[in-house]
Amino acid sequence: MFVAVEMVDTVRIPPWNFQRQFNEAIAEELNKKLANKVVYQVGLCICLYDITKLEDSYIFPGDGASHTKVHFRYVVFHPFLDEILVGKIKYCSQEGVHVSLGFFDDIVIPPESLQQPAKFDEAEQVWVWEYETDEGAHDLYMDQGEDIRFRITDEVFLDTSPTGPSAAATNTPAAPGAEEGGQKKEAPYTLLQAP
Repeated sequence: MFVAVEMVDTVRIPPWNFQRQFNEAIAEELNKKLANKVVYQVGLCICLYDITKLEDSYIFPGDGASHTKVHFRYVVFHPFLDEILVGKIKYCSQEGVHVSLGFFDDIVIPPESLQQPAKFDEAEQVWVWEYETDEGAHDLYMDQGEDIRFRITDEVFLDTSPTGPSAAATNTPAAPGAEEGGQKKEAPYTLLQAP
């Protein structure tokens, strides 16, 4: 579920942090930059694990900060395919069951991956598994806040980088209070249980 990923980045240390220990200042800047962010095709960054190598620092003209190329390992949430996780049901919708792990909410179990036969109860906004026994069928509700086990079968990374000025120029201005550009905000990293 969690992996240590080797990364390389150039870290800028502003002059007011020169009095601090160099490694502490670099660790703080790396955590500021990466913690709780999704790195495309890597996963959700959690925290710095360790610094493996520091290269020479440079101060550029017009900028009093030091710039150092740093090799480091970062703890990343990136579950393996077919890994079984335990989460809590956040809510149910026609698209499926939405699950939260507490720190990560973009997990969707589509209807075709639920225990069959399953149906969506519009009145209560929950999925219901119609469990068959010798005594007849029992309805087992997937209520909000309940624990659920699920297997990761797919992951979707969505590049949410800003678009260039040419793409922004084609969009018409949005009305006040409306979502920008009329687009729905997409999650950059989603885990799925597919059939």
